[in-house]
Amino acid sequence: MFLSKSFGYALRGILYIAAMQDEQRKVQIDEIATKLSVPKHFLGKIMQQIVKAGLLRSTKGPYGGFSLAAETLNTPVIQLVEITDGMEQFSMCVLNFKYCNGLNPCPLHHEMEAARINYLNIFSKKTFGDLLTDSKSDLLKGLAVN
Repeated sequence: MFLSKSFGYALRGILYIAAMQDEQRKVQIDEIATKLSVPKHFLGKIMQQIVKAGLLRSTKGPYGGFSLAAETLNTPVIQLVEITDGMEQFSMCVLNFKYCNGLNPCPLHHEMEAARINYLNIFSKKTFGDLLTDSKSDLLKGLAVN
């Protein structure tokens, strides 16, 4: 149970757009990819998934780009996990045993079950707004680190 690069890029992209929202402008994919040091085309595909899910808005044209949807900052991060990675990872056996469960556990089942529940709780309680720091410059520095 690990989160994908897609999730990481998506989260960083949303937080970057949130940090830029005080400038009242749309943020273009080129800027996001450059500032976060991520592949532009891959990021673009991910961001379009997020637009379809309603967490971001996208406007085409020379003054277009991405902006946050109205409720994004109040949205739990688990929704982004679901969009990018799916929820199956929270029920799959970490060792890929076909019949792993509480009655027929793999050697790591009980430890991983506790971790799985902890991850679910964290991602379900934390919103995107909760992840924003008071210092815009500190947030931007943190987002740019690969």
